[in-house]
Amino acid sequence: MSAHTASAARPLTVLLGAETYPPDVNGAAQFGHRLARGLHEQGHRVHVLCARPDPGPSYRAENDGVVEHRLRSHRAFTHPYFRLCFPWQVAGEIRRVLDEVRPDVVHVQCHYILGRMLVREARLRGIRTVATNHFVPENLEPFLPFPAWVLNRYRTVSWRDMVRVFGACDVVTAPTPLAVEAMRRNGFPDTVLAVSNGIRIADYEAHDGERRQPAAHPTVLFTGRLAVEKNVDVLIEALSVLPAELDAHLEIVGDGEQRPALEKLAKALGVAHRVRFLGYVPDEDLRAAYLRADVFCQPGTAELQSLVTLEAMAASRPVVLADARALPHLAEDGVNGWLFAPGDAQDLARRLALVLGAPPEERARMGRESRRKVAQHSFPRTLETFLRLYRGEHPESVRTPAPGAREHQEPARAPAAGPRRIRTRLASLVR
Repeated sequence: MSAHTASAARPLTVLLGAETYPPDVNGAAQFGHRLARGLHEQGHRVHVLCARPDPGPSYRAENDGVVEHRLRSHRAFTHPYFRLCFPWQVAGEIRRVLDEVRPDVVHVQCHYILGRMLVREARLRGIRTVATNHFVPENLEPFLPFPAWVLNRYRTVSWRDMVRVFGACDVVTAPTPLAVEAMRRNGFPDTVLAVSNGIRIADYEAHDGERRQPAAHPTVLFTGRLAVEKNVDVLIEALSVLPAELDAHLEIVGDGEQRPALEKLAKALGVAHRVRFLGYVPDEDLRAAYLRADVFCQPGTAELQSLVTLEAMAASRPVVLADARALPHLAEDGVNGWLFAPGDAQDLARRLALVLGAPPEERARMGRESRRKVAQHSFPRTLETFLRLYRGEHPESVRTPAPGAREHQEPARAPAAGPRRIRTRLASLVR
């Protein structure tokens, strides 16, 4: 066996740094957990450094073979569940974990407190560092109670800070070509690599011989956090203006701070009897929701990839998506679904009607196209790419045509309803 082959076969010790991790419910947390589990299943030693989800001292625990180092944390006043680790409380513990674990590679998922401290300490020890960026400054703006000029300044400073922190890493990745383009426009080098977060496609597709249990009514599905930037109010508003003969219903899987306002909105618009709020559900129930839906909708405007959209596509569902951020890479008009003008409930209703009013065989064709498109986002492909990067390969050597890569120019449209405008509209409708 050659030295290179032996090196490639050797199990690695990987330390993942995650600012958000289960039980948090979001794409970055889900990806971090999936990556940790996938690495462990391939025989690698995996440690995760993350905040503990509740008050109390730091602790260490093992979860399905992955060692979690949960650090003392405090609730962020601007966010309903995000927790912060204060540097002066955790710096010594981060150094201790690095010295005890002695990882071959450190892979951070954000540039905030844990990410920057891990990068700095790893570099001091000569440890290879990989960073994946799941964040753009606009993600945080709905939770910052500041005027526009302050937010503009925050955005500029935040991008500069990201460039500085991640600039010390050996490799930097982001989930989509669009995210990479945004990073390059804001000071990152051309070596930033697009690597899909990936999904386990088989977890969502129908099994051979499995009969789909259709919903009692034509059904639109949304899954995800009920947060301001997800724009679920636009979807409820669109439901209220769909042609009555469609008898469309909406299922909402997920929970969050916006749920009470959204329930009031559905009642105010007279569609509460056609909207089901299911909350968080077990994985098998989530899979069933995808399979019984006629169309999946993602109205969010801050998606750097949208794992839930990939899951719906794996279940062979047509998709109707906001024409914003990374979503245009996932839908092709008339092929596997439609794009709609962000924040425009009337346009969304028109696009949903095109799918719901189509013959069943046409919806099935669109679903097959979704399944074909999602094949390039398989998690095994993602895992293999990161393992090659962990072992020292240069980004250029693993660069392949990025999933969904195509030129996308934002159309000239009326300004989308941003988070603050949405909050105002909700308030006016439910007060």
